[in-house]
Amino acid sequence: MSEAKAKTPHGEMTIDQLAEIQPGMAAVMKEVGERYTETYYAAKGGNWKLAAHHLNQVRAAFRTGKVTRPKFAEDLTTFDKDYLQPIFKAIHDQDWNQFEEAFKRGEAASDVYHDKRGYPHIRYVLPSEQRSHLYLGPPEKFRRGFAAAEG
Repeated sequence: MSEAKAKTPHGEMTIDQLAEIQPGMAAVMKEVGERYTETYYAAKGGNWKLAAHHLNQVRAAFRTGKVTRPKFAEDLTTFDKDYLQPIFKAIHDQDWNQFEEAFKRGEAASDVYHDKRGYPHIRYVLPSEQRSHLYLGPPEKFRRGFAAAEG
């Protein structure tokens, strides 16, 4: 056990205790799935900046996974290069057809990676309806409904 301690306002923890509470791949992949879905619906709605933001958050979750579960690092790096990068390009180009094709390739590739790691029972499925607490359309078209009543 590590003797090094981290001090917080609530007490001290050892480095080993901090390491023990790091998120596993299930928590990381939950974040990835939610952000991947938000990426799709933001792009579909024409909010390309929000789509890029969510896809960047997928990459942030991948970075967490690479640190906390290094045995997945190579797969996460390869998935980023082969599947996320083409989505980023489509977002940059604001090309819906290119985006949708790249997104679907990533969706199918996730099955291959789940199979490879012994999780054939896990399949990402894009929800048929957007479920977001964020406005997913073009930012310039956003208007608050109550603001018009006040004005």
